[in-house]
Amino acid sequence: MDKVQQRVITVALVVIALFALLFARLIYLQVFEYKKLGSISDTNSLRRIWEQAPRGRMIDRNGTIIVTNQPLYNIKVIPSEFNRESIGLMASLLEMEKEELEERIEKGRRYNRFAPSVVERDIEQHQMMRLNENLWQLPGVLIEVENKRKYTDSIRASHLLGYLSLISKQQLESMADKGYSPDDKTGSKGLEKSYEEVLRGEKGVRYELVNSIGRVVGKFEEGAKDQPFINGNDIHLTIDAGLQKVAEQELAKTEKPGAVVAINPRDGGILAMTSQPDYDLETLNGRTDREKWLAIAQDPRKPLFNRAIQATYPPGSVYKLLLAIAALEEDAISTSKKILCTGVFRLGRGRFLCHGGQGHGPVNMKEAIVESCNTYFYELIFDVGFEKWTEYGRMFGFGKTTGIDIPGERSAPLPSSDYYDKRYGKGKWTRGYLVSLAIGQGELNTTPLQLAAFTAAIANKGTYYQPHVVQGYRETGNGTYTDIEFSRKKLPVSESTLDFITESMEAVVERGTGRIARLDSVRIAGKTGTAQNPHGKDHAWFVAFAPVEDPSIAIAVLVENAGYGSSNAGPIARAMINYYVNGPEPAETDETTTEQTTTAQETSDETEREP
Repeated sequence: MDKVQQRVITVALVVIALFALLFARLIYLQVFEYKKLGSISDTNSLRRIWEQAPRGRMIDRNGTIIVTNQPLYNIKVIPSEFNRESIGLMASLLEMEKEELEERIEKGRRYNRFAPSVVERDIEQHQMMRLNENLWQLPGVLIEVENKRKYTDSIRASHLLGYLSLISKQQLESMADKGYSPDDKTGSKGLEKSYEEVLRGEKGVRYELVNSIGRVVGKFEEGAKDQPFINGNDIHLTIDAGLQKVAEQELAKTEKPGAVVAINPRDGGILAMTSQPDYDLETLNGRTDREKWLAIAQDPRKPLFNRAIQATYPPGSVYKLLLAIAALEEDAISTSKKILCTGVFRLGRGRFLCHGGQGHGPVNMKEAIVESCNTYFYELIFDVGFEKWTEYGRMFGFGKTTGIDIPGERSAPLPSSDYYDKRYGKGKWTRGYLVSLAIGQGELNTTPLQLAAFTAAIANKGTYYQPHVVQGYRETGNGTYTDIEFSRKKLPVSESTLDFITESMEAVVERGTGRIARLDSVRIAGKTGTAQNPHGKDHAWFVAFAPVEDPSIAIAVLVENAGYGSSNAGPIARAMINYYVNGPEPAETDETTTEQTTTAQETSDETEREP
């Protein structure tokens, strides 16, 4: 037998083997699988239904559930199965315009006529029941039970928590490989966005057998091929819901825009954060009402703007603390040396006033901090030097973002020689620029979060923790808890310097410009500030930490257009410290607090005036 004949026989054997396999498969399907295949053929369709996983919950530091889930009913249509003659009936059952429904179905058809697409979200329960009773007349129509968020009634925390929105076309292009589809929602703001991957969970899938008119007649293979969804992981927050409530209520009393940030100085965890005006998360939960959304988006007060991490303001006299730290660490001055304050500081032809031109007389560093003497710090910045002033600002995190785990954080540049050279040109700016920087004015700007982190670093004797809102998360599948690590750094500042700053800040509250924040039951260290505002009334600052002997809370309060920090921002910090340190029940009588507030406000209005 020659080689040609061998090849022919080999090819023939391969062909016969292939046909034998195909014939065997045909016999198997016809004899052994005919019932199952016959069922599918009779019912005409095998439908795959994706099931959305409930998102993980958000739980505060005390175990209080702040965000959980509740049922949401969505209506989907498979265009290839839908009978156009049923549009009128379906529109009436959903209580919507026929033209609008038709447009939504057509939009789904253009995307994929074989895939279910949402035509109405978050319908009322009575609408769902009416539609369910008439599904036999509506082939291709599905009622899917998903989830929407359920928020606690005690707090709003809209800027912290964030909300969900429909995935955009641009997002889908980059996230389709992660299991997202056109009708999915994804975190849009706040923690919902930052921790999307942790919270979202995994979709499930089920297979249904439906007949020619779309009625479900059973499960495919008794559900053997179905895959259950996996809930998203719960995230555990550093937030104290009770303290958050106090912050929101106290800031709302001012009836002015502003922000409050409270930090645990022991680890950098955010205890409370509010920005006002804010907005109601329910407006954006489930189905978003267009008119209500436009009312929020077009509100001139900018309720979507998170002033705690996105708005920058001059820090005012609060920043004198940093200049004092730099001076002590660089041995530029002793704490006992006195500088004469006549009420006017002169530099060349310039005249810079101290509290309306009223002098404090000879003051040392502690007295200058307690009485918020501008003249002392006007002179001090020249002793320290611009480069060192900038260096210590960077050391404490100014001029850059803190890295908090909430999206959208902003920062302002920290003035330096290079900054001024680029902005004004080399040799075209003068030493006079430093006078304003000495008292936290001029081109220096900070966010409330930055000042809160700065205050916390003073409170804990020099450790700068990365601010964060989430402690960790618990995996749904196995219950494993995972801590999230955040950065920390020990600052090269001596403990003796920070002890002196703490003593001075405590004296501010005991007998200085911050007396309005004083509590008999708690030792509080604080500093007032007034940020000049070229567009209106000055902004009010107050930073504080307590208890002085073992700090557990550090706070920064900013009230826009409120004037002096002591009389407007101080009471907010006092109320929060009283709650957090002493507990929910007030530690002092209303009469004592009212008398103390009146006396302290009269004193602070006389002393906390800045140029």
